Formats: sequence, structure tokens, C-alpha cells
Amino acid sequence: MQPNIQTHLQIIPRDQHNVSRRDISPNALRVLYRLREGGFTACLVGGAVRDLLIGGHPKDFDVATDATPEEVRALFRNCRLIGRRFRLAHVVYGREIIEVATFRSNSDDGSGDRETHEGGRLLRDNVYGTIEEDAVRRDFTANALYYAIEDFSVRDYVGGYEDVRNRLMRLIGDPETRYREDPVRMLRAVRLAAKLDFEIEAATAAPIPQLAPLLREAAPARLFEECLKLFLSGHAVASFQGLERHGLLGALLPETAAALKSNRSGALRRMLLEGLKGTDARVANDEPVSPAFLFALLLWPAYCRALASLQAQGVHIAEAQRRAADRVTVHQLEAIALPRRFSLPMQEIWLLQPRFSQRQRKRVFRLLAHPRFRAAFDFLTLRLSASDEHAEDVAFWREAQEKPGDALSAQLDAQRQSEDGADEGDAPRKRRRRRRKTASGGE
Repeated sequence: MQPNIQTHLQIIPRDQHNVSRRDISPNALRVLYRLREGGFTACLVGGAVRDLLIGGHPKDFDVATDATPEEVRALFRNCRLIGRRFRLAHVVYGREIIEVATFRSNSDDGSGDRETHEGGRLLRDNVYGTIEEDAVRRDFTANALYYAIEDFSVRDYVGGYEDVRNRLMRLIGDPETRYREDPVRMLRAVRLAAKLDFEIEAATAAPIPQLAPLLREAAPARLFEECLKLFLSGHAVASFQGLERHGLLGALLPETAAALKSNRSGALRRMLLEGLKGTDARVANDEPVSPAFLFALLLWPAYCRALASLQAQGVHIAEAQRRAADRVTVHQLEAIALPRRFSLPMQEIWLLQPRFSQRQRKRVFRLLAHPRFRAAFDFLTLRLSASDEHAEDVAFWREAQEKPGDALSAQLDAQRQSEDGADEGDAPRKRRRRRRKTASGGE
């Protein structure tokens, strides 16, 4: 538990800030007013206040109050209580959920509602307190700002208002203690800095490289969700560069970090950053991005390194490809719980890559009909940013997708006849015997 932190209340009146009720969810305002009418203190808190202050448009609106979760539920019929480690009330309006949290204390009252791991990790946090105690308990100063509905002021207890104005991410309290409480805060620092275009304050950044191994203690399922937030929120390039800069890439994607380090040409890193740039563009255009494609990109350097290692050991190419895909996936699962519904198509994207160099008619049409063709082709196109050796394949398959089937078939037949004719001047080759088709119809 971190030592007592001095708070100093700064009230920023309505005429000195730009937070307006026009930009706040009407449902969040309903919750705030209902709690106030019920005799409770209630404020908009956290990321929504921070984002509104810098001119953003928050998607989520959280409320903090001195009402207990049970008291919140008594006021709202559309309320459900969730969580064990951190008890919360969710007030549900159709597809929108307003999260309501009771002010937390930063101390242990002996009730057992605040529990920490021997390493300092916070396991349970349900000791209620005052708004001042709640502010100190939050992670970053920028997330500890409160918008009060009674006078439309912003309340700042830990210097967050100045930090937002200076675009700084600063931890409240001792950084090492806070990271040990919850190692995922290191990823949050990088993600929020990337999202907001903030700098991580020097003392907040300093312990991260040394404490990065603590991420191994975090639940792999939680790290998977954090990865999606890092890379699918429209700031993937900045997030990746932040992970590299603060020594977190090796803890999150260890084999990719090792592969990038050993790739002297930088080709794999160029491809990865180009792919993340494309991901950001798709998010900006409200286009979907598959987690399978994202992880195919993030783990491609690891796959290439594993494949090269197996081939150097004399493993046949097709077998090496399968084993490399399995090896990278299994090793990554130790850190991030990548669900099979994403890991299997990720592997398919990798294993389809060699098939783009094939021009036999049956194989061409079989690949075009493959359910993973489009993703695999997009991935092949992306590989051009690392090397132009695939330019001919990309051109062929781009044209193949646009041609009618009969025209493509005629082109492939003509191409084969041309190749056969070119061979006539060569030494006679032994004619290959056709294999009989099996009962199953295979070749």
C-alpha cells in the first residue's frame, strides 16, 4: 500500500474550462441528476473528463459517487451489480452502459475488502472512502478529474488539470509501487500516451523497463484484451513505438522482439509498421480489422525466424512451415491468451503465403476459393514493404481476382502451353506418369 499522498483541491469554474453538458451523454446526465436528487454526491470522472478537456469525443462516461453499489441499484431499476475484485454498478440504457463506482479508500480497514498479493499486486479493492481518497487511488493524474453537476466545475485533487494542459501522463504516488499493484498499468501508460499524444512523465517512465517482466504475472486473457486496445484503437503505430521505447515489447511479444532485433536489414520492422499504419487507417475509416490478421502481422517476424531455424536444421519446407506456425503460437500463448478462433486463421494466413507462387490451373482456382484468400492476399501485398520479390505474384493475383473464370482459365492454359513450347529445345525429359485419383477424388 502506498504511503499517504497529500491532496490539494483546485476547483476550475465553468468559465475557465471547456467541458459542456452538450458533449456529455444524456444517459450519464440522467444518472448524475438522479443520484444528486437521491441525496448523494455524484461526478463524471476519469477519461471522459480528460478527453473533453482536450477537445475529444469520449465514447464511455463513468460516474463516481458516495452511494454504495446497493444504494445505486435501489435508485435505478435498469441497474445490475458486477465484479468481485472491484464492485461496480452498471446502469443500462439500451446499448449504452453508464458505469457507476463508489468512492474508494486507499487504505485497508481490516474488513478483508482490500487485499494485496505479497508482491504488491492489488487483488481486491472494495473499501469505500471519500472523494479525496478516491482521487489518490486512481492511476494517473489525468484520470483523477471530477466534473461536478451542481456547479459545472472541474475538481482536481492531484494536479491532473495542469498535467492535461501540459499533455503529460503522470502516475499518482510512487511509480514502482503502483506498477507492482497492477503491472498492466505500464501498458496503459503507453496506450494512453499514444492515444492522447501525451508524453509519459520522466519519473513515471523510469521504472518501466526494469519492471516489464511483471507482466508475466498478469492474466493472459487480460493481456489479450489489452493488446486489442493497444492496436485496434486507431493508434497502433504510436503504441508499438511506445512499447519499443519503454522496453515492454519483449514482455508482451517476446519472440517478435527477438526476431526484430536479429533482423539487421530492418525489413521485418518496416513491414510490421506498414501493417499497423494500415490498421490505423482502417479504424479511422470505421472499417473492421480482424484480430487474426493483426496477430498474423505482429507475430510474422517470430514465424519467419522460427521457420529459418527449422530449415537450417534440415527440416523439409512444408513441415518446417507447419512446425514454425505451431511453435510461435504455443510460445505466445504463455503470455497472451490468443483464442483459437483467431490463432487458427492467423496460421492459415501464414501457411497460404507459399501458394501464391503456384500457377497450375487447379491450384489457382482452389486458392481463389479459399475462405482465407483475401486476408492472405492482403498480407502478401503488405510483404512488398519488406521486399519487392513478391511484386510479380501480387500483380498476378490482383489480376486473377478481376478476371472472369473462363478468361483466367484460358490465360493459364495458354501460359502452360507457352512454357511447354519453350522446353522443346531442351533435352528430352522423362514423361511424368499421371497418378490415379483415389476414391476420395484427391489428386
